[in-house]
Amino acid sequence: MTASVLTRTRARQWPLATAAAVCLFSFAAFWVAQRLAHVNMLDVMVYRAEGETVRAGGDLYAMRATSANLAMTYPPFAGLLFVPLTLVGVPLMRTLTTAGNLLLVVALVQLSLRLVRPSLSRTDLWRATFLVAAVVVWSEPVWTTLRYGQINLLIAVAVLWDFTRREGSRWAGLGIGLATAVKLTPGLFVVLLLVAGFLRWRGERGWNQWLRTGVTATGAFLGITLASALALPHDAKRFWTETLFETGRVGFAEETANQSLRGVLARLMHTDDPGMWWAATAAVLGAVAMTLAVRAALRGDTALAVVVCAVTALMISPISWSHHWVWCVPLLILLVDRRALIRPGWTVPAVALVFASFALWWVPHDPGRPELDQTAGQMLLSGVYPLTMTALLVGYGLAWWRQAVAKE
Repeated sequence: MTASVLTRTRARQWPLATAAAVCLFSFAAFWVAQRLAHVNMLDVMVYRAEGETVRAGGDLYAMRATSANLAMTYPPFAGLLFVPLTLVGVPLMRTLTTAGNLLLVVALVQLSLRLVRPSLSRTDLWRATFLVAAVVVWSEPVWTTLRYGQINLLIAVAVLWDFTRREGSRWAGLGIGLATAVKLTPGLFVVLLLVAGFLRWRGERGWNQWLRTGVTATGAFLGITLASALALPHDAKRFWTETLFETGRVGFAEETANQSLRGVLARLMHTDDPGMWWAATAAVLGAVAMTLAVRAALRGDTALAVVVCAVTALMISPISWSHHWVWCVPLLILLVDRRALIRPGWTVPAVALVFASFALWWVPHDPGRPELDQTAGQMLLSGVYPLTMTALLVGYGLAWWRQAVAKE
């Protein structure tokens, strides 16, 4: 259900008020379902503990929180950002977190639609936003994000806010810089912006939006990081010299929830450290995928460039938990919008099913680390996100290569 479908066939059948009511009903059902599932919102409790540690002047990276004994893994700025969570009681904090994340689902869908179909009228945009949000809230990455009280939706919205600004906006880049200061993975968008911007500058010999946004994002990241270092000098020193390189601190690589290439290889090799195999695979895939993203940017296809870059960041990261894949929302909107160009025809519904099925949780997963002894079938299910995205990237790359050969 995308912009093209709604505007050409079904838009007049769904008044805006009806679409809003459908979304509200879906969100209410979602809220009830999460309560019935007794979600623990574990991660927001960790965020609260990080904020309390900052307020108490403690050591952020020595902190452990919740019964899972979880540690701080983000840059120091995140600890400062989480301080407001300590100003209210836990029940109210959980309620506000869920409500805020549901609003962010709406924001993510709207920004994704604006990215894919910037020509949508205001009414059609809101109608599509409500209807799509009512559906995607039930996808596994979004469900799990709200289950844990994660910040993935906030990160994605901050990034997309920059890519949907009007041409010449002085604010474009601040969202990506902020997101990167909270969690380093969005830094790949800065690489995309700077590389595409530099190549445009070489051809046009003039300042362009990609370069401007990349420079702003870089400046915002450096400024926020420096300010955080001044506020928390001990924590900043420890993070940038020690914690940053402790990939095992986040969790075991082979865990089913780890939907990155490293997770797939760890399960395939029955080890918690795939070593150079992961580094080499990530380097090759990252280089090829970012080439495709830059190419899309240079030909003016911002939506494709952003989605390819987002998927690449998730795949080459050492750890990409399944809830990090909220980027499936703009991905699915893009795929449905361009479904007429995608072959075979079942590709789009198959990808949608991947993110709706919760298939990765169908395999054994518990503290006993059964992922180290998975069968071939279990490996396919537990690596369903990166394997699906690899297939899509390969398909897109082959299509591009065929077009290039045909033009010669």
